[in-house]
Amino acid sequence: MSESPKNNKRAVIVGVFVLLGLIFLIAGVLMIGDLHETFKKKMQVISQFDDVNGLQAGNSIWFSGVKIGTVNRIDLHGESQVVVGLKIDINAQQFIRKDALVKISTDGLIGNKILVIYGGTSKFGEVQEGDTLAVENTFSTEDMINTLQKNNENILAITTDFMAISTDIKSVSKKLTTSEGTIGKLLNDDDLYRNINTAAATLKNASAKAQELTGSLAAFSAGLNKEGTLANDFVTDTIIYNSIKNSVLQLQEIADTAALFVANLKEAGSNPRSSIGVLLHDEKTGAHLKQTLKNLESGSKKLDEDLEAVQHSFLLRGFFKKKAKAAKKALSEK
Repeated sequence: MSESPKNNKRAVIVGVFVLLGLIFLIAGVLMIGDLHETFKKKMQVISQFDDVNGLQAGNSIWFSGVKIGTVNRIDLHGESQVVVGLKIDINAQQFIRKDALVKISTDGLIGNKILVIYGGTSKFGEVQEGDTLAVENTFSTEDMINTLQKNNENILAITTDFMAISTDIKSVSKKLTTSEGTIGKLLNDDDLYRNINTAAATLKNASAKAQELTGSLAAFSAGLNKEGTLANDFVTDTIIYNSIKNSVLQLQEIADTAALFVANLKEAGSNPRSSIGVLLHDEKTGAHLKQTLKNLESGSKKLDEDLEAVQHSFLLRGFFKKKAKAAKKALSEK
């Protein structure tokens, strides 16, 4: 009976040691996979972010789908920037260029945050210890949600406008099919359509004639500019031009004089007391003047008869014969 407590104590001690051994064994198994990482040679580079979106030290760094390192530090810098330290496997150095970019991504849909290195061109050298890799400007989740909300508002506004436009289109289509308005009549009225076609053909012919007239005017203008032609002489000869100008001025003076004479004649004719007015308006004076003209005509005829008789008189016959001979001789000498 006295040995029972000792055996129990020994059993407890053995159990504790076995438990500790199992713990160490399990820890060793879990850590053995990363032992090779511990002894690999690393290089340190940094990147500077405005927002790390929950990135933590120990998160993985990926390049072309291959894990090449881990985040070893995250420090605040300046006013609101964050400096992230990247511990990268030295074997990956030859593939990463100085112009490569770094962005924060997610390991799966709801996985841990990771850093992804991508891009870079061959004209830049390999990244070196202590270099700073540029960061890609990405939208945060909040920015994406705000952008989606704004897009939804825009889509809603566009949909509303589209519905209004659709209503207007239906209204216009109805008017077109019912021959309302000018366009509706144009689409449904065959006579109006034929009239428009006729008008279009007429305009086309008029345009062709206008072009033909333009060509004729161009030819006529070229003829005017040709030296030696009458038209060119009229245009370029200053003497002919001055003569025509003087003739036109003289014609204008004659026209002005005739107009003045007609005006004076009208004025005199409208005055009953003037000589012309008396002749035009006084019937008695006109009759006396007509009778006087008849008397003068009658007297003139009688005077011609008397002169004819005198020429045949024997007393003056010789005189008139001599006069006739002298006139005939003078005419023959010319």
